[in-house]
Amino acid sequence: MGFEEIAGNSEIEGIEFVEYATSRPKEFGAVLTAMGFQPVARHRSREVLLYRQGDVNVIVNADARALDGETEAGAVVVLKALAIRVPDAGMAYRRALDCGGQPVPTRSGPMELNIPGIHGPGGSVLFLLDRRAGVSFYEVDFLPLAGARVDVPALAGLHFFGIVQYILAGETPRWCNFYERVLGFSMLPEGVRFGVLPRGAIMKSACGRFFLQFIEPPAGAEDAHWQEGFNRIGLGVPDVETAVAELEARGIHFVDSSLLGNRELGALTRTLVGGTQFELVHHSM
Repeated sequence: MGFEEIAGNSEIEGIEFVEYATSRPKEFGAVLTAMGFQPVARHRSREVLLYRQGDVNVIVNADARALDGETEAGAVVVLKALAIRVPDAGMAYRRALDCGGQPVPTRSGPMELNIPGIHGPGGSVLFLLDRRAGVSFYEVDFLPLAGARVDVPALAGLHFFGIVQYILAGETPRWCNFYERVLGFSMLPEGVRFGVLPRGAIMKSACGRFFLQFIEPPAGAEDAHWQEGFNRIGLGVPDVETAVAELEARGIHFVDSSLLGNRELGALTRTLVGGTQFELVHHSM
């Protein structure tokens, strides 16, 4: 299969969900609630909850083996997976394998969807979903919580913006090439930046609604421990200052803007349970 054929059919339709693995689901759930998310459904066969606000779905996986394979001693919350919605999951999966992707063993139980996945950096997972059958993944694998509303309003216009991915030194070209060939992402021009982190390469999805940022270890820190994998999600908001004010009133505190630059462009939460952080980025839908 040639490069042109691979790239020509590659595009995404959106982000279906992100998944956190944790051994402290109640504490992490309280953080998500403070961020404006609400629990809406429970997995049919595992200790997994679905949280939602607006178009952002967050799966909290507290299954007994959720943190298996993590190399960081004592990890209690890990951004483990990103699920990407594509026109044809089977085709996208085969294309990913052709491009060198490593398959993730299926974890579906009886009467649950078999979602194809490939490994990202540091043991992270990229799931590929489609809706060709007209059935939502959540309707099959999850049972709604009693009294929970399905359409949770988004606080301050919050929506998915992107994900920050930590990679090893010198690995930027390899991962950029992979996302370009498999999912049609393209590199942004040098100097185009969003949010609070000024370094690293940024790629944009073909639909223009989702971004990936790759961060290598800083110069001089080659010998330091560097946790490869998904680091945090970026949440777009039309007005960063307004969103920060609303979240701080709910108990979520942010890194001092004097340490990060212009608060109008973005903001970063202080470290939350398990070292988790969320980034706000100025962005309108």
